[in-house]
Amino acid sequence: MQSRTLGTQGLSVSALGLGCMNMTYGYGKAIPEADGIALIRRAFELGVQFFDTAEAYGEANERLLGKAVAPFREEVVIATKFGFKNGIVADGLDSRPERIRAVVEQSLARMNTDYIDLLYQHRVDPAVPMEEVAGAVKDLIAAGKVRYFGLSEAGADAIRRAHAVQPVSALQSEYSLWWREPEAAVFPVLRELGIGFVPFSPLGKGFLTGAMTTDTPLADDDFRKNLPRFQKDAMRHNAALLEVMDAVARRHGATKAQIALAWVLAQQPWIVPIPGTTKQHRLEENLTAANIALTAADLGELDDALRRIEIVGHRYTAASQRMVNR
Repeated sequence: MQSRTLGTQGLSVSALGLGCMNMTYGYGKAIPEADGIALIRRAFELGVQFFDTAEAYGEANERLLGKAVAPFREEVVIATKFGFKNGIVADGLDSRPERIRAVVEQSLARMNTDYIDLLYQHRVDPAVPMEEVAGAVKDLIAAGKVRYFGLSEAGADAIRRAHAVQPVSALQSEYSLWWREPEAAVFPVLRELGIGFVPFSPLGKGFLTGAMTTDTPLADDDFRKNLPRFQKDAMRHNAALLEVMDAVARRHGATKAQIALAWVLAQQPWIVPIPGTTKQHRLEENLTAANIALTAADLGELDDALRRIEIVGHRYTAASQRMVNR
């Protein structure tokens, strides 16, 4: 797989990464640890060198990733995140410098590694000046415990303030065919400052694969169950986008998931999506997207569709929405 560069500090990663969250968190029952290890190692065999986790995904998630990459730790880039009180989203935010240091020590121990390649602030904490957050990460980089600094779901002002203290290598935010707000909100500042972009949910939390319908059962602990975009009326309306994607997919002998990822990759050379999955055949399907070159006509057709189709439903609940784009 080809590589891409995030930021101007020297961080090189595979063009597609692997988001590990849903192996243990967020989408219902966790998969067995052995299956998660096998999936991560298969991804590495197929060229993935960039793996994403977070304190908030639970101790099991970081431990799983650490065990999986142990045989080839020096050949991969591990990203993890701090920023929630007690590591629990529902408990609110906490990016105090002392908490950042504690989370890093915890993550190093859980993953059995001496350093974290890319450390993100998971959400901007309005109670802690961004300069203090960036300063704490700068000290951790100087100590050799962290190599690169990132932000997640941060707004333009927060990005600038952080970057002035410690250069930011990557911003991680949601971005896909049905959520393009970052193009206007933060792409200009990323381009100006030379910061890479790491989209999570590039497959629309599964919707853009076309595999989900209004009859798809979601477990009570699957967080999508409460999201406005996954209510039946919204799903029925938004299915119009899937029809256009399917037409493009047929021309390429591809799946809708592959087209969704190829579209994200085509937007900028400094974008590295991190689709997640719990199934090896989906992993292999997703990674094939790196070899699909969408034509100008394909991209134009998809853009025209997005101008015509109004996507229905907010991407987050109201409480979660208040923590993004600060």
